[in-house]
Amino acid sequence: MLATIWFVLWGVLWAVYFMLDGFDLGLGTLMPLLAKNDIEKRVVYHSMGPFWDGNEVWLITAGGVTFAAFPTTYAVMFSSLYSPLLLILFALIIRGVSFEFRNKIDDPRWKTLWDTCLFIGSFTAALLFGVAFANIFKGIPIDAEGIYHGNLLTLLNPYGLIGGLLFVFLFTVHGALWLAVKTEAPLHERAGSLAAKLWIPLLGVAVIFLATTGVYTKLYNNYLEMPVLLIIPVVTVIALLATRIYMAKGDWLKAWFASSLTIVSATLFGVVGLYPALLPSSLNPAFSLTVYNSSSSTLTLKIMLVVALVFVPAVIAYQTWVYVLFKNKVTEETLDYDEAY
Repeated sequence: MLATIWFVLWGVLWAVYFMLDGFDLGLGTLMPLLAKNDIEKRVVYHSMGPFWDGNEVWLITAGGVTFAAFPTTYAVMFSSLYSPLLLILFALIIRGVSFEFRNKIDDPRWKTLWDTCLFIGSFTAALLFGVAFANIFKGIPIDAEGIYHGNLLTLLNPYGLIGGLLFVFLFTVHGALWLAVKTEAPLHERAGSLAAKLWIPLLGVAVIFLATTGVYTKLYNNYLEMPVLLIIPVVTVIALLATRIYMAKGDWLKAWFASSLTIVSATLFGVVGLYPALLPSSLNPAFSLTVYNSSSSTLTLKIMLVVALVFVPAVIAYQTWVYVLFKNKVTEETLDYDEAY
């Protein structure tokens, strides 16, 4: 029972991370298309600057939970997916450094360098998170000893790449909506227009992903055994359609919340379909790592649950305070502050 509780928490932590960091990964990817001059680029930086590092606390938490609650899965996952996870780490590092270094030297070439790093880091992380999770849903070639029989190219299979594209479009729509909420004209109009245009390929990729999921994975088995779980993909579809409806009405904040619900429910769709597996084996189902054969001891899970019940609310309270504190729109006057990006 405790292992199942931690499986649910594991999935929720990833869903919250993708919802929160998704908008700044998407915004970093879109910045070359949205910002036309240095002032607009600084507005884009500042619209995500106060939030991006706090958002990544959820990534650390999700990774920490994998390590502490399911150490065998952690060991096999981080050795099997070593190359993409290392690339994600480098991508997150260079985009993090770009926030701090861009304004250190007032030189266009220096700023262009870090703008490029922000774009590469954001796009690469979004794409590879999708590739990694699609491969987890599909199953990776691990044997009974947890040894990975493949390489980086093995992960770049059609289903993995579709998952990567799905994450890129989910995050770029999410990021454009966030910028529409946080800015005024002309960035506001440009971001809203781009979000509406990107929603169309997002819908197409989402349909392809759902169809190919039935071919490449066994995620639908849990839904066929317990039809009540179908509420999760239904909510995903409704949230995705609601995102477009709110865009048409010009209600960008509600569109952003609908996009958030789309990302959370899409992630949970995959996680629920996986259960009880954490890392399915494509070689033999008997080699899969599950909540039953890869979790920590009962005592460890109990202690961790107490720790989580104390500290997770504190993290939520802190992040809520940050979002409330920086709730106003970012304008050119905002950039006059010494702390501005």
